[in-house]
Amino acid sequence: MTHRMIAEAVESQSPASIDGVRQRAFSFWFRRLVYTQIWEDPRADLLAMECSPTTRIVTIASGGCNALNYLVANPASVDAVDINPAQIALTRLKLAAVKRLPDHDALFRFLGRADATGNAILYNAFIRSGLDAETRDYWERALPWRKPRIAAFTEGFYRHGLLGRFIGFAHWLGRLAGGDPKPLLAARTLGEQQRLFDRHIAPAFDHPLFKLGCAMPSVFYSLGIPPQQFEAMKEDAGPGGAMAALIRERVRRLACDFPLQDNYFAWQAFARRYPGDPMGAVPDYLKPAHFRTMRDGADKIRVHFSSMTDFLAAKPDQSLDRYLLLDSQDWMTGGQRDALWTEIDRTASPGARVVFRTAGQESPLERGLRLDALKHWKRDALLSAAAFRRDRSAIYGGLHVYIKA
Repeated sequence: MTHRMIAEAVESQSPASIDGVRQRAFSFWFRRLVYTQIWEDPRADLLAMECSPTTRIVTIASGGCNALNYLVANPASVDAVDINPAQIALTRLKLAAVKRLPDHDALFRFLGRADATGNAILYNAFIRSGLDAETRDYWERALPWRKPRIAAFTEGFYRHGLLGRFIGFAHWLGRLAGGDPKPLLAARTLGEQQRLFDRHIAPAFDHPLFKLGCAMPSVFYSLGIPPQQFEAMKEDAGPGGAMAALIRERVRRLACDFPLQDNYFAWQAFARRYPGDPMGAVPDYLKPAHFRTMRDGADKIRVHFSSMTDFLAAKPDQSLDRYLLLDSQDWMTGGQRDALWTEIDRTASPGARVVFRTAGQESPLERGLRLDALKHWKRDALLSAAAFRRDRSAIYGGLHVYIKA
């Protein structure tokens, strides 16, 4: 079933075509753990959502930390849905850690630093008994040539997953091209961040190796970017496909537009970890001030192995208020979007909101959705722009907020 759901989400072209071959290669690649953390800023989401204690949220699970971060706003419920069983296993592990670890120090040691040998003791003593059998099997299964997956939390978990390994590869390639992200982490002001970026990182994007890599769709698979999303980025890059320049601008925004002391996305991109201080650049759900909120609200989160369309099809009319679709709209064919939005429209309460990102600047809904599936919805351009400016991850071209009339 896993393979079928991922194939249905990604594969839309003939297997004999070049695009079809690329889509099937990405589908095979995407069955693994891709994201160790989410790469959509929950603060931008919460600005766009405007939650209250009665708000019912549904989100794509991804790294799981988005669902946990939404608890800061005290919503009524959060349903986390994903077609990738590895991402479901990670979401359930993080949720169990929040529920069962004895205090904030233990939680931050396990999920914030995620590199201490003592984390094996925390897992066995507190977390393991809170997991279902399938999730335990995922984390504890050991193949002959590797350790159990749970061992990653004793050796730097955020260096794992396809994205974590890709970032490591990008660091190696950047050093070959004359770049080095490490000096940037010493910056104390936005001005220093800009100067260090220009000196140590920007020149690498002009190297032929980097330009070649940025022009290859397969290079982006480990970022979770399928071929159709890569094509949207090429459109934004403009004539000649100046992808290296487009990527440099987005990395520049990540590195320079937000203080490093509050941007954990930059730490993950340039250091492949969070800083060691729980008061610094870490997700809100890992901060001491929110530990009690996380513990008290964790039971509001429910995790579902399903496609978003199938999940919504089983929900009653007008039973949800906020929908977080991450970047899934870029992946879908017109028919898939129609089916999804038919269910969104049916299950959405009056005033409901849908929030999603796109690799390009434009929303695909404006040109790719049947009118009757979208007739009750309007894109809020001002709120979309405000939330996009707030998004510290900076890797997307657009953020879009649709509100039901």
